[in-house]
Amino acid sequence: MWILLGFREVEEALFCVYSGRWMDSIVFMTMKMKRILVKEALGRESAMDSILVKGWVRTRRDSKAFSFVEVNDGSCLKNIQVVVDAALPDYEKIESVSTGAAVSVSGRLVASQGKGQKWEIQASDFEVLGIADAAYPLQKKGHSMEYLREIAHLRPRSNLFGCVFRVRNRLAFAVHQFFQEKDFLYVHTPLITANDCEGAGELFRVSSLDLKNPPMNDGEIDFSKDFFARPTFLTVSGQLEIEAFACALSNVYTFGPTFRAENSHTSRHASEFWMIEPEMAFCDLDGNMDLAEEFVKYLVRDILENCQEDLSLFARFVDKSLLNRLQFVVDRPFKRVDYTRAIELLQKSGKKFEYPAEYGANLQSEHERYLSEDHFKCPVTVYNFPKEIKPFYMRANDDGKTVGAMDLLVPKIGEIVGGSQREERLDVLAKNLEKHGLDAEEYWWYLELRQYGTVEHSGFGLGFERMLMFVTGMANIRDVIPFARTPGNAEF
Repeated sequence: MWILLGFREVEEALFCVYSGRWMDSIVFMTMKMKRILVKEALGRESAMDSILVKGWVRTRRDSKAFSFVEVNDGSCLKNIQVVVDAALPDYEKIESVSTGAAVSVSGRLVASQGKGQKWEIQASDFEVLGIADAAYPLQKKGHSMEYLREIAHLRPRSNLFGCVFRVRNRLAFAVHQFFQEKDFLYVHTPLITANDCEGAGELFRVSSLDLKNPPMNDGEIDFSKDFFARPTFLTVSGQLEIEAFACALSNVYTFGPTFRAENSHTSRHASEFWMIEPEMAFCDLDGNMDLAEEFVKYLVRDILENCQEDLSLFARFVDKSLLNRLQFVVDRPFKRVDYTRAIELLQKSGKKFEYPAEYGANLQSEHERYLSEDHFKCPVTVYNFPKEIKPFYMRANDDGKTVGAMDLLVPKIGEIVGGSQREERLDVLAKNLEKHGLDAEEYWWYLELRQYGTVEHSGFGLGFERMLMFVTGMANIRDVIPFARTPGNAEF
């Protein structure tokens, strides 16, 4: 395809025509046809005389006069069928095309004669960009999830994982859209920190010291000689830092990776995961719970509206009750129950739990799922937890026993949101640090937020991967993150 390029050449040519002057030459330049995505091609309202598509071959079928090649570029679940006429020059190149090969196809977009597809491409040029030999792992269907995790670099090419990561992309977009529409400011909090936000001690250390010969002082490693001149770690949460910004900019949020050195092998835990953490000044626990519920509903509604094709695959092959459950979340109000009442409901359920439900103990996944799936049959927010099982920064309630904490539980997953009203009283916060065995000098700046213009404020964290599991029906966190980081697994 060739056209006249450049406004200057066009202007000169027109001037010559209308002025009667002759040009010695007019420069014509070739321009490459612009590639369009398969999603765009399949969604067109009219045919196209010229089209260029590039992608990876899913299947190839040959007849005497034609070859039919299914091409997918990852932009959508569906493939586009390419009809390659045997009379096409270099038709023999089609013999090197197998599943997984990368190809470039140009031709005409025409109405398809086959069932289940609106358009197909009648190829005028078919180029093999990269062959895939017989060892290509995705030639056959029906691979187990465990096997696909072993080829995490290739699994996005499968139908299932293409859907997962398109939904992940849309969910991330919806997160930002929700908060931007509410005038929250997006703040980037550090990944390297000297503080343990949760106080659990499950942190990955960051150090540039020589592990074989570290500097010592009185029999202990001298971290003053380290890169940051002190012990530092990968963050488990951006909450403490985001609080500082809430106490200046009112409504803020952070959305980024967090890390936990917890030797857990469950389907709900990973060593690297993403968290969304909003923080609101002048907001109490009730306002915090309101926002969390609104946020979850918004995300579910957005996925239902914008990922219908991908959700249809999950509903067919992953979780047949998915669409009904997601619609139920959008349509119905959430329930709320305080921790004490929740324990009573668990104890009176008549259900045998692996971990007995006892006051003063954390809710286990089996408890959370019972409350949301069996008792309330909808998402439920549990609030006002015993102070002994919660971190130092949560606001003490007037009863002297509980703190203003809340967990939002959803069916199939359990806890998806955890948050609290933060302790804004300087003297109470200082005592909390002492009770938890934390050095107040390490949190001097956090205490100063309560010294200079303190206000009530609240926030929560939503586990992005857990939310993705909820909206897709995928049962394992390793299957909703591109390259999972779990104990013993960091190959890719």
